[in-house]
Amino acid sequence: MSKYSIFSLVKGAADGHMKWPLMWRAPDLKPKYDVVIIGGGGHGLATAYYLAKVYGIRNVAVIEKGWIGGGNTGRNTTIVRSNYYYPESAAIYDFSLRLYEGLSQDLNFNIMLSQRGELTLAQSPEAVEIQQRQVNAMRLNNIDAEYITVAQLAQLEPLLNLSPNSRFPVLGGTLQRRGGTVRHDAVAWGYARAADRLGVDIIQNCEVTGFKRNSLGAIEGVETTKGTVLTSKVGMAVAGHSSVLAARAGFRLPVSSFALQAMVTEPVKPTVNTVVSSLMTGVYISQSDKGELVIGGMLDRFPSYGQRGSFATTEAVLAGILEMFPCFSRLRIMRQWAGIVDYTHDSSPIIGPSPVPGLYLNCGWGGGGFKAIPAGGYCLAHILATGVSHAFAEPFSLDRFRTGALIDEAAAAGIEH
Repeated sequence: MSKYSIFSLVKGAADGHMKWPLMWRAPDLKPKYDVVIIGGGGHGLATAYYLAKVYGIRNVAVIEKGWIGGGNTGRNTTIVRSNYYYPESAAIYDFSLRLYEGLSQDLNFNIMLSQRGELTLAQSPEAVEIQQRQVNAMRLNNIDAEYITVAQLAQLEPLLNLSPNSRFPVLGGTLQRRGGTVRHDAVAWGYARAADRLGVDIIQNCEVTGFKRNSLGAIEGVETTKGTVLTSKVGMAVAGHSSVLAARAGFRLPVSSFALQAMVTEPVKPTVNTVVSSLMTGVYISQSDKGELVIGGMLDRFPSYGQRGSFATTEAVLAGILEMFPCFSRLRIMRQWAGIVDYTHDSSPIIGPSPVPGLYLNCGWGGGGFKAIPAGGYCLAHILATGVSHAFAEPFSLDRFRTGALIDEAAAAGIEH
């Protein structure tokens, strides 16, 4: 497969862009692999890529029930950031952001990283105090963060409602300038193309229906709609369906699945300069390169596997957006969708071994899965290749729910994404 460059672009233009090769192959499922990854989203593809590139394990299959990037990777609001409160979270999310910063060069694929900044508003005296404390904690964790005043906000986001008579008056905010957005499809396609170049087999439209285990209970294969595949190591990265696959393997996960919805407006000229979040209303907004305003908000508070949202949540999200930007009231909503996110009790992920020998987990990211794709894939690849958890993943083992060493980012972050 040829490398993308200015020269290949010129050659493609000369051919009318009609002779570009497929970005990845469509191989048949082989009877045996060294490692099988379940899930062809960002985390699964990243795992396969790092297995092949970093650890030299290339006899790998990525098995996807649908199509590449058709799950949460293609159904999110594209936000990346690392401004988390706890040291464990700050470490792994900043590792992910640093990988994102070099990913276009690494994959030879433009992921369209836009580090426009991530702004979180403080809309009560208590929020001001808490956010100032969080900024100090983030700096102690070597995360770039700063507290900004209302005057600075007015310069940064001129259309933001800064009236002191608002229902939730803005009193300040925190800003991570390295935060921003990434093109979600490009992440999936870039990892898939790069993994395929290294020999990874990507198998689409193939559902895992069960697991084959030996007399000691360890994994020795997976059963799929295209036949049984033998392997001694399986990585599971299926987001909202993690508990379903775990049940097929014979154990329960402390995970609940919910719909997290988003929507976009008709395109307009540049109006929102950063990613703007409100802890008070639980909503956030950014602007895409096409000019659409990308809007997200709180969970639908009932377990669901439906890739759609509810009208009540849509109404609440839009009310919060209009509280921040009243001038958007006349814009039309063009599309609405939802992703199925898997939440743990402490809103932190699970990365590491499962109770079944040979089966390893990457799940429980909740609304933060997209921003964690590079780190989640790297850490899962590490334990699959070495049998030992990566230092960034050690605090997020399944065993913490037995010991009580939880990392409660729900209380610390206070927002879905």
